[in-house]
Amino acid sequence: MAVTFKRILAYVFASTFLFACNNVQPTSEKLEDRNTLIEQLVSFDENSKAYKITADSAVFGLVNASANQALAVTFDDNVKISSVNILPKAPLDWSDKHDFNLAVDLKNPTDHSLYFYMGLHDADGNFQNKGMNVPANSEGTFYVILDGPTRDIDGGMRELPAPWTDGEKMMIARWTSQGGKFDFSSVSKISFFTRGIVADKSVEIDNIRLRKNRPHPANYMQGIVDKFGQNAHADFPIKVSSESELRQIATDEISELKINPGMADRSKFGGWIDGPKLEATGNFRVEKYQGKWWMVDPEGYLFFSHGVANVRMANLSTMTGVDYKDDVIRKIDADEVTPEDSIGIVNVTSDARKAAYVSSKQRRNMFEWLPAYDSDFADHYSYRRSVHMGPMESGETYNFYRANLKRRYGETYPESYMNDWVEVTLDRMNSWGFTSFGNWVDPKFYPNEQVPYFANGWIIGDYQTLSSGYDIWGPTPDFFDPKFSERAVATISKIAEEIKGSPWCVGVFIDNEKSWGNPDDPDEKRYGLIMDALSRSTESSFAKTEFSRQLKKKYVTIDALNSAWTSSYPSWSDFDAGIEIQSFNDNVVSDLSDLFAHYSEQYFKIVSETLETYLPNHLYMGARMASWGMPEETIKAAINYSDVMSFNIYEEGLRKGGWDFFKEIDKPVVIGEFHIGAISDTGLHHPGLVMAADQADRAKMYKAYMETVTTNPYLVGAHWFQYVDSPLTGRAFDGENYNVGFVSTTDIPYPDMVNAAKDVNRDLYPKRFSLP
Repeated sequence: MAVTFKRILAYVFASTFLFACNNVQPTSEKLEDRNTLIEQLVSFDENSKAYKITADSAVFGLVNASANQALAVTFDDNVKISSVNILPKAPLDWSDKHDFNLAVDLKNPTDHSLYFYMGLHDADGNFQNKGMNVPANSEGTFYVILDGPTRDIDGGMRELPAPWTDGEKMMIARWTSQGGKFDFSSVSKISFFTRGIVADKSVEIDNIRLRKNRPHPANYMQGIVDKFGQNAHADFPIKVSSESELRQIATDEISELKINPGMADRSKFGGWIDGPKLEATGNFRVEKYQGKWWMVDPEGYLFFSHGVANVRMANLSTMTGVDYKDDVIRKIDADEVTPEDSIGIVNVTSDARKAAYVSSKQRRNMFEWLPAYDSDFADHYSYRRSVHMGPMESGETYNFYRANLKRRYGETYPESYMNDWVEVTLDRMNSWGFTSFGNWVDPKFYPNEQVPYFANGWIIGDYQTLSSGYDIWGPTPDFFDPKFSERAVATISKIAEEIKGSPWCVGVFIDNEKSWGNPDDPDEKRYGLIMDALSRSTESSFAKTEFSRQLKKKYVTIDALNSAWTSSYPSWSDFDAGIEIQSFNDNVVSDLSDLFAHYSEQYFKIVSETLETYLPNHLYMGARMASWGMPEETIKAAINYSDVMSFNIYEEGLRKGGWDFFKEIDKPVVIGEFHIGAISDTGLHHPGLVMAADQADRAKMYKAYMETVTTNPYLVGAHWFQYVDSPLTGRAFDGENYNVGFVSTTDIPYPDMVNAAKDVNRDLYPKRFSLP
């Protein structure tokens, strides 16, 4: 559909906007040939002795729904997880069923959309969770495919296209038990739950059933990406169809940015020029002022860091299905300081390409177009030497976003479009009212004197590692290995060289979402890192050597330890050789906690001291802990060494009571990552970690999230992840294919999000300052 930037802006204000969005090719199936019922699981029309219903922090009851009864549930925003559970009297056996899906009818009778989850649990405690958004004042059928052709596809994407969409919505893949294990012969619970909501939510649930899948389109997963990296089989408001159209949109936007350059109440560094002026040090710092924590900019003005993270090319490439036989291209040097997923364009030699071959036909067939190696657009090919998930262990990538920058801005000298991108991005940040970037900005932005930024680094290397048993992104370093300190110096000294002491660098993030362990797990799992170390020998593990030293210092004799632990280790030599803990009494748990605190402190001490040596004038922003990896011991260690605490919070906002410990630690805090996405009007297949109904709802939820942030006296910033949508077919390293960008893969801003950002940022400073 033809579209200009002015028309994109105009659609936001229309009272009604209709569009078609079919995420996959239509089938010739007639409506009467829809899914065949296999088994009615739950009907609420009459009392059943086959199951019982329970609730955890939720209220439920039966209501009339059309001609039937439905289960009405109200979820409570005062708890992290609010759920209603359907428990069969005996586990259900679905192991003999094939090519089937589970469907449920849902109705949202309220004026707010509902993002919530359905969880399936087996008798062994394994689970798989799916997410869905029920728009305000709507009802419909939602389904999840449990067996069938799509379940056998490893497409290298966090979610595949829905095989059918007409009148129904496919639930979105979320998290599962470790390794995705699930026993369909013993389904023991079906739960519906919310997680991290900021207001009570309601839904009506009815007609839970198993059905035969509909026939899949013959060309499913083929040619789903057009030459712009867009969904080739869906229409949506900001889709483009020609290069001339894309250039015109860019021209119109640049004119718009010149007319609206930014907020008038900002200082040179983005601080609040109309507010009080404190001590100016020439660099960013933090201070508690009139009962609220703030950052203070180099000129002394109050500063709140709100911006967009991951403004770089590194995560925007997707696997093409091609690999090269030449092993040289996969070589990884031991002295590298940039992890694989953070590497930008890698230049592939023509000799390597001569040995190109199709490694994954599934991936290769997804694309309608990829340029020839001698094409003007071949410079957007790159390579990944290793990946986190997907059908390929390594392979060629293509960056459609970068190619679209070339189409938008042209190329007057080699890669001139990249400089245009930097300038337009800086102008956007100012015009949209953001005060800074978030983490992970392209080093091209480091010399800028227009928008403050954060530097970042990863401490990678060939040091020893430990496993928490919950290694989301990989094992955790053994911080007692001397090589870890050496690698910390290599990384941080490199950052210092790049930022050159710039006062525009607010601070530095080191590492991200380490697998410290899940604080909600029982003791035998929560201290997985320490137990892994104890299971090893002192000869093979630096951490084990240190932990043995600590325990020997405390207990002196092995008999004293055995008495406290109710264990029976024959000698310290046997203990040093490696042990397994069989029981977890209070003494064992206390010692594991102490060792974990010591382990955590070793990490933050090394990082903090190295930063003090090489970057003494910049804030240490902490380790960006995820909700699944923020144990109390690690948080306490971070308090002692970080200038600002950082947490990645993927919920609907700061829920009631969930983050009260901010008051206890009394340190400035920044949210390192959050986002909300939608799929109904974007052409993408996964919304991200929090789901909205559409772009208008996404903007509404973003504003609600920021309301919980700006009213919290301990928050000094919140960073949206990320600037650009993930590739439609998944980013190369880990398959994320999320609608989480402020701009699309064609570099077109989402109007609802831009307007919402301006609304939030326009009154950011006076509103926060005036709060009690």
